[in-house]
Amino acid sequence: MAIPTPTPLYPTYTELREFNFSDYSELEAFLKSGEPWWLSHWSWGREFLDYIGRNKSEHTFTRFRNETERFLLWIFLFKAQPMDQLRKADILQYADFCWQPPVSWICLANYEKFQLRNGSFVQNSEWAPFKLKVPKNNAASGQQPDKKKYRPSQQTLTASFTAIISFYKYLMNEEYLYGNPAQIAKIDCRHFIKDSQVKEVRRLTEAQWQYVVNVALAQAEEDYLYERSLFVICALKTLFLRVSELSERANWSPVMSHFWEDSDGNWWLKVYGKGRKLRDTTVPNSFIAYLKRYREFRGLSPLPSAGENHPIVEKIRGQGGMTSRQLTRIVQDIFDLAYEKMRRAEGDDKARKLKEASTHWLRHTGASMEIERGRALKDLSEDLGHSSMATTDTVYVQTENRVRALSGKLRKVD
Repeated sequence: MAIPTPTPLYPTYTELREFNFSDYSELEAFLKSGEPWWLSHWSWGREFLDYIGRNKSEHTFTRFRNETERFLLWIFLFKAQPMDQLRKADILQYADFCWQPPVSWICLANYEKFQLRNGSFVQNSEWAPFKLKVPKNNAASGQQPDKKKYRPSQQTLTASFTAIISFYKYLMNEEYLYGNPAQIAKIDCRHFIKDSQVKEVRRLTEAQWQYVVNVALAQAEEDYLYERSLFVICALKTLFLRVSELSERANWSPVMSHFWEDSDGNWWLKVYGKGRKLRDTTVPNSFIAYLKRYREFRGLSPLPSAGENHPIVEKIRGQGGMTSRQLTRIVQDIFDLAYEKMRRAEGDDKARKLKEASTHWLRHTGASMEIERGRALKDLSEDLGHSSMATTDTVYVQTENRVRALSGKLRKVD
């Protein structure tokens, strides 16, 4: 049997809200080419994703959109059964499919699903439902990864089940369906591994961080446009920010007045975080100098004032703040420069982690260094926006593992 060609089903949230089939003739033709229930299932997916887009973060919408799309494509093109006929065994078959999808359904980068051509949105030929993550080292060396070796991580597999279970729950609440086979299938999925490993925090060492910040400083001294890079790097690490928390989003724009000073002279930053929760994170005295430096580059007064609506990180061209993708590119540029400088000075072994690092490592780096400094766990947990101190301890401290490692060192061979 020939492997069917996948078709993207859903555009971005903004485009989905204004969706009209007259703008997506290819998608309309695809849905009409199948069974009559294809269109109703697609409409269920659209309603569900509209609900997610209104009530969750942009990242959650994107993740649920991809998972919902993959599931429906499998139903349409492989299973050929509507959702009300699926049972636990069928969901487990889908898990097997996700574990080893067809090679033609795998791409190597994030591509836009649709492209605008002659006034109509058409499928991007580069897009595929699954993505094989290419290690940075492979990308730099030009090595072509083997798509046949694709396997989802435990985190990816969990995300797939989470989205499908939520999709079923939504349809049950709307009385479209009356059962959730994904909920019970997850327990019996053979691809899940019970994980009791010691978790390692993905962070930079003190030496690697010094290379990063020193490179950013040197670049800013040489080219004033790098002042923004220096500020972004320091903000993500020192204020424990996720890159999304510094970026422009549909429902939140980080502006300079979100930096505020209390009556005791303490500075804070108001952050819109995961779960649509606002928190105030402490701004240390050491960061104020970088804030003033960046504001001077922007032609602003030394410190923010109430009501100031300038974006915290503005675009180079156009108006408004930068997106997560743009901020990620800024950070990656500095990481690459720091890696090359550290590799030449100290060798590849010590610099290697800079090659692997992502923007989120800066948040982990700052928090880990605070733990090592001896800061109170409760204070750090609130700055990080964790719901409980237990989360902070699990991610960064791992008290029990530290005690176990210490006692393990005392074992003798003879």
